[in-house]
Amino acid sequence: MRERQAFHGARRARECEAFVAGAAGRLLHAATLLTAEDPGDNPRARRLLLLALAHTYACWDGLRGDDPYDRARQYLATRFAREAWHRRGGAHRLPGRPRPEPAGPLAGLTPQERLVVVLRLYEGVAEEQAAALLGLPADRVRAICDRAVTRLTHRPRGPAPAVRGPEVASS
Repeated sequence: MRERQAFHGARRARECEAFVAGAAGRLLHAATLLTAEDPGDNPRARRLLLLALAHTYACWDGLRGDDPYDRARQYLATRFAREAWHRRGGAHRLPGRPRPEPAGPLAGLTPQERLVVVLRLYEGVAEEQAAALLGLPADRVRAICDRAVTRLTHRPRGPAPAVRGPEVASS
């Protein structure tokens, strides 16, 4: 009996290790897009990844044929959404520590817009699945995605260059 448990535990560890080796990079990139952090300095994204992988490992035996990547992605998205909701009011800000300005390619979007764009465009999640995951109607997810894509592709321009007056030629 004990040998069977040891064998099962070793097999579980190997399977999970193979999953992490194959999926961690893509999940980290998704988390970095969500948090809008710089890819070289992304502690919030790494924390989200760690929590998602730990949750997936804890649920490994209960997956029963479900895709572990899908489970990890769902946890990553819901954890990000929950933290973004709580951060909105500044509940997690430490006194005296300013929150770093987002620097990633999706930094100009709201957390909800980033979440929808990452799920729909980066991860390729169907509109209905994203809506179910986020608890929103599918047409709302479509509207958020359209608005976000418009904001990304039509970024506001900076101020116009100053116009110089006519120069007077001196003789």
